[in-house]
Amino acid sequence: MEPFDPQRDLADAPRTDSRQRPRDAATLILTRNGRRPEVLMGRRAPGHVFMAERWVFPGGRIERGDFTAAAADDLDEDTAQALNREVDGRRARALALAAIRETWEETGLILASPAPPGSVAGPWRGFRAAGALPTLAPLDYIARAITPPGRTRRFDARFFMAPAEALLHPDPTAGSGELDEIAWLPLDQARALDLPAITRFVLGEVAERLSGRSPDRPFVRMVRGRHVVERG
Repeated sequence: MEPFDPQRDLADAPRTDSRQRPRDAATLILTRNGRRPEVLMGRRAPGHVFMAERWVFPGGRIERGDFTAAAADDLDEDTAQALNREVDGRRARALALAAIRETWEETGLILASPAPPGSVAGPWRGFRAAGALPTLAPLDYIARAITPPGRTRRFDARFFMAPAEALLHPDPTAGSGELDEIAWLPLDQARALDLPAITRFVLGEVAERLSGRSPDRPFVRMVRGRHVVERG
């Protein structure tokens, strides 16, 4: 696995008040098996302040509606316990739902169980109108990372992983337009892309799991001016 080196991608990022509190966010890494294991990735459109034209996994910050959105099932016990060591159960569930919602918004892919169309307000309106209830059980919590202090955008991001078999359909659409290209990519091709450092690091964690190994969940952050990777 390639060492995590945040300076490679973040050293020249615009800076802001170092006291800025990171915002809760969640990312979903979708995987599918074939001749070679693949992951779903998208390239952020030009003009974005944050990671423009870089290849990333779909994701984004929690919205208020994620705390009250209905779901078809609950988080896997192991995933729930890991998250509950960091946040309360309500926020843990909202993080998982944010990962699913952001993936649908950015790629059109729906991690859900079929359900009668529902009429709800807020960011889940389109998802429910498509006849789906988000499914939490397939999610595996695999990593956490906090953007270093002083960056224009700071996130406390949790990374989840789920198999393509849990999707209602396997083919992405244009989504919201935040990603100008979306593709299923073999791991070796994904590693050859222009990736942010944390995306490359998490891709290594995904490869470990797809190979049958289950490493600890890493937590990447800055401590006393130095980047550290804690495992536990």
